[in-house]
Amino acid sequence: MAEAVTPQDLEISPRNLKFARESKAKRWWAGGDPISTAWYNALSVTFPAGETFFIESVRRSEKQVPEQLALQIRAFVKQEAFQTREHNAFNARVKEAGYDIAHMEAEVQARLDQARETHPVVQLGLTTALEHFTAIFAHSALKQPELLNGADREAQRMWGWHAIEEIEHKAVAFDIYRHATRDVPKFKRWMIRSMTFLNVSRNFITGRWREALDLLEQDGIIGFKARWKLAWLLWGKPGLIRRVFLAWLAYFRPGFHPWQVDDRALIADAQKRLDLA
Repeated sequence: MAEAVTPQDLEISPRNLKFARESKAKRWWAGGDPISTAWYNALSVTFPAGETFFIESVRRSEKQVPEQLALQIRAFVKQEAFQTREHNAFNARVKEAGYDIAHMEAEVQARLDQARETHPVVQLGLTTALEHFTAIFAHSALKQPELLNGADREAQRMWGWHAIEEIEHKAVAFDIYRHATRDVPKFKRWMIRSMTFLNVSRNFITGRWREALDLLEQDGIIGFKARWKLAWLLWGKPGLIRRVFLAWLAYFRPGFHPWQVDDRALIADAQKRLDLA
């Protein structure tokens, strides 16, 4: 069976949009729910530094890959740059709402600086794993828009916009990584990819868990109550992590490719619903 590939007619469209520049920041912007707000804020804290790392990782390969993939790299870089700007703006609103996130931003930056000391192909592998994480969460967000029911309209639009672009470029890092490791035996490449993803998964979930609890503590929600409510959000109902488990597991399948699931149909609906055309 031939390996899955990125669709030839794929369009990766950088959208230079800005969100929520004028309205006053709300502390619990996610429908008045401090638990959901804490989780999404914890995600956003990681994005500016993370997206900068992703840009660096893929840009190195622009002159070594086929032209079609090089074009996708350029579009990927633009999308990530706009996302960096918007999450910096979003994080500024988190601070304006009264949260201290400076130590979280510093920890994320320190981890990424440590990753920058590794081989460029290792950095590309980390980017590939993290991009799968963002893509499966993006798919879930667009498929179940009710997850942010009650949230501020501009926040819904920003997270929806981000999800759309994550789906569009979900295979760029993967395809670069596959090209960069094309001479590595398939089984060895699969093992490295799988072990990297396991490590990234552990660090990603535990890191966001700690940060969300930190934010909840700043709201006076602590101890068992905080852990139980956050765990219920992630694995109970609505189950933000539970919903993506099968998509997460798919990454370990030999022969996996992100475009084995073509979810572009979700994009048109989201663009119309959120006025993002």
